[in-house]
Amino acid sequence: MNPVLASRLANIAPFHVMELAKMAAELERQGRSIIHMGIGEPDFTAAPPVIEAAARAMQDGRLQYTSALGIPALREAIAAHYQRVYGLTVAPSRIIVTAGASAALLLACAALVDKGAEVLMPDPSYPCNRHFVAAFDGNARLIASGPEQRFQLSDAMVREHWTAQTRGVLLASPSNPTGTSIAHAELAKIVATVREKGGFTIVDEIYQGLTYDEEPFSALSLGEDVVVINSFSKYFNMTGWRLGWLVVPEFLVPQVEKLAQNLFICASSVAQHAGVACFSPEAIAIYEQRKAEFKRRRDYIVPALRQLGFKVPVMPDGAFYVYADCSALSDDADQLTIAMLNEAGVVLVPGLDFGPHAARQYIRLSYATSLENLHEAVARLERFFAVRR
Repeated sequence: MNPVLASRLANIAPFHVMELAKMAAELERQGRSIIHMGIGEPDFTAAPPVIEAAARAMQDGRLQYTSALGIPALREAIAAHYQRVYGLTVAPSRIIVTAGASAALLLACAALVDKGAEVLMPDPSYPCNRHFVAAFDGNARLIASGPEQRFQLSDAMVREHWTAQTRGVLLASPSNPTGTSIAHAELAKIVATVREKGGFTIVDEIYQGLTYDEEPFSALSLGEDVVVINSFSKYFNMTGWRLGWLVVPEFLVPQVEKLAQNLFICASSVAQHAGVACFSPEAIAIYEQRKAEFKRRRDYIVPALRQLGFKVPVMPDGAFYVYADCSALSDDADQLTIAMLNEAGVVLVPGLDFGPHAARQYIRLSYATSLENLHEAVARLERFFAVRR
């Protein structure tokens, strides 16, 4: 007889992106050529200075546990990065190095989300974010957000939907799945409203380094009470290294440290020593070149999708995603993505993962693949839709 499982498991949905990836892998085993534009993972890897720093750390035997807060050199390098890029003075003592942004979100929710607490989030949004809330028995309240709001929450929406159970907001800017950002002025209004109500604001900024059309800014500019998440996975192209960070108010540091000690002990020591090299001038030059390449891909794929018959109601200004309306081509995005995979060998993701609002109307495309692959994918989809017409 199996033990009774925790009831919270009912609040954690399967990740359909991974299901499509499994289907694609099976087709590849059968010899099919598949172009992957589903999972949001850069096709670039860590820059050479970072790999060299990791090798030196291993050769020197710097492999022991570190402080749960992270090695001082990395915390100081991150603080210097905020000064250099955003003109912000952030005390290294407020920066907590984590095992990826996922661990940072887990720690933030562990510290701030009580049982039954309601956290406002936009629909669509990255599914794991709402599941972090659910993991601590909170309620992620998804608020339908369309093109008019750039698929983000607005201050008016936060005011309208705040209830006695609401404890805060969890935002992402730029966002997965939409690649859209919240304007500085609007985010400032949201933070002020949440502060007025005594709540918390968590902002996921893991794609902030990949902002294309405006000068990037960090929500940290809006006050020391804002909690910010970031990662080495996207801009720094280190997905498998599992390294991220969390910036919290000073009063929260000992509380989060206590949680980190118990839940994780520390982030990977090798990854931390390597991460310091991410901020060297040589590495930054490489990352900026790669950022320019992501922008070139965006500027190709958005018009190409529109030519195929998709609607792209909001130009993505960051990350490496396009959230495209497929309603002119199909009334079921889920079935359309399966057909595109099986018949055209192109992996795209239905809106189902990102929230119930208009889920069957949208697909998400990741352009974190080569321009050559994007050209081939568009050619395959042209043939696919020509046959269907």
